Amino acid sequence: MSTTTDLARPKNNGSSSVKNTSIQMKALVYHGAGKKAWEEKQKPTLLDPTDAIVKISKTTICGTDLHILKGDVPEVTNGRILGHEGVGIIEEVGSAVTEFKSGDRVLISCITSCGKCEYCKKGMYSHCEKGGWILGHMIDGTQAEYVRIPFADNSLYHVPVGADEEALVMLSDILPTAYECGVLNGQIKPGDTVVIVGAGPIGLAVLITAQFYTPAAIIMVDVDNNRLAIAKTFGATHTINSNNENAMEKIMQLTEKRGVDVAVEAVGIPATFELCQSVIAAGGHIANVGVHGKSVSLHLETLWAKNITITTRLVDTVSTPLLLKTVTSKKVEPSKLITHRFALNDIVSAYETFGNATKETTLKVILTNA
Repeated sequence: MSTTTDLARPKNNGSSSVKNTSIQMKALVYHGAGKKAWEEKQKPTLLDPTDAIVKISKTTICGTDLHILKGDVPEVTNGRILGHEGVGIIEEVGSAVTEFKSGDRVLISCITSCGKCEYCKKGMYSHCEKGGWILGHMIDGTQAEYVRIPFADNSLYHVPVGADEEALVMLSDILPTAYECGVLNGQIKPGDTVVIVGAGPIGLAVLITAQFYTPAAIIMVDVDNNRLAIAKTFGATHTINSNNENAMEKIMQLTEKRGVDVAVEAVGIPATFELCQSVIAAGGHIANVGVHGKSVSLHLETLWAKNITITTRLVDTVSTPLLLKTVTSKKVEPSKLITHRFALNDIVSAYETFGNATKETTLKVILTNA
């Protein structure tokens, strides 16, 4: 991917051939573990003919952003603008962009895909040789007034007229992540008994999309009573606070000692993966969704003969078109996951609220760029 601006490159669809590199914008900038600031940065410009410049309308904060701020993602360097989710309006497109033009409202995918490499042709956009998860990671992201989107034709989606933009922000990441990594990988079927370990935004998104397949029972496990209560309103048949009772014993009791057909791990710590292994029934599926920073034990001494499947996956966003239809038709309402709203320029306060989720009863926050 080019890293220099070619001023002579022709542009179409309303783009300009002259760049003013002195134009500034405001953005949330990472300055090393535990350090962030809302500050001025240079407004992005087109670097490649497949790029688009998008003015952010709405964005959000992800748990992955908190991992970055803890210093857990060393690839993120000092000066990086964070964020990989959002909805906005195209300001400018490169000469090779054919599906979008200036003024189009667009949904930004958390995964950037060239559409041409070997992995993209397999539908594994997360492993795109020129893209993947790069926004707010390897290149500047969406927690800013403007963002540059590489491979715009493959990495943006048109926003339908009248669509709820706040709901669509949930389609940038958490809804496809939950659906692809949890529901599809878990092969949830009608009549299944499912346990979802972790009732954060991702776990709740798994709960919402699991109901596409009418499982007989969905058990939610967490340590936060507020989130468990919300899970009940979203369709959980049973909830277990693992701080107050033995989750494994309770699940086995609920399943008459058989175990669950599908166990979805949506936290990313050893204890929750252990729980999934301990309650899976013969022939069942363990679908890992959580981001693991520490090693976990795989208990083959008990699982080797149980005919189970264990899956891992990074979201590919291949399901985004399907999910976009379900959201715009209001068959699924991910906006119910939004608990707090802020102006984009108040993003530091939003991070404090999101980072203290239990105290603030936070699920997802929405940041609006006026």
